[in-house]
Amino acid sequence: MLDRADPKKPPKKAATWRQDPERVRRDILDIAREEFVEKGLSGARVDEIAARTSTAKRMIYYYFGDKEGLYLAVLEAAYGRMRAAEISLDFANMNPVEALERLAGLAFDYHVENPDFVRLVMVENIHRARHLKASKVIGELNLSAIRTVRKIYDRGVTEGVFRPGLDPLDIHLTFTAPAFYNVSNRATIREVFGHDMGDAEALTRRRQSVIEAVLRFVAK
Repeated sequence: MLDRADPKKPPKKAATWRQDPERVRRDILDIAREEFVEKGLSGARVDEIAARTSTAKRMIYYYFGDKEGLYLAVLEAAYGRMRAAEISLDFANMNPVEALERLAGLAFDYHVENPDFVRLVMVENIHRARHLKASKVIGELNLSAIRTVRKIYDRGVTEGVFRPGLDPLDIHLTFTAPAFYNVSNRATIREVFGHDMGDAEALTRRRQSVIEAVLRFVAK
């Protein structure tokens, strides 16, 4: 005998989501990230995000307040994932040169593997970092990145392998700027120069050149 579903009962998926509010939140953030990356803040629509997550629009407002609150939550999650990747490496047990090399390589790989992060930062630059200023989370996350560089650099200076007098922010920008550019400008570089920055061989060469550049910058 067939086990017919009771039409009065809600779909199984919806019932599960009501029992797991954190899953609802994560799913909304995942879909919202895709929408903001593809359409920007002004082009993304809460109705479309709600439809793609099979949840009510009111639930999005319940969790995030409004569309800008949702966008800010997406930004915070994106920065948080990058900082978590840095924390996963135990730099304290590496010598300073190896630690800086690993940190620069991680930054390059993260940008390549997470183009959505680059696109979100580009969107936020269009808005002149207005939402970053409103965040109570991102500022501290980014300061932690500079603290990581400072610890590695200070050890290198103490051990006599790095030259003194450098600003950790300059060191950070020396390897993160080309990592970002490598993704952000891929389409225009391909059009202007006929060069595919996403080609595997090109990525290997550029990754190594970024690491060499920062190591030469700090070398004594």
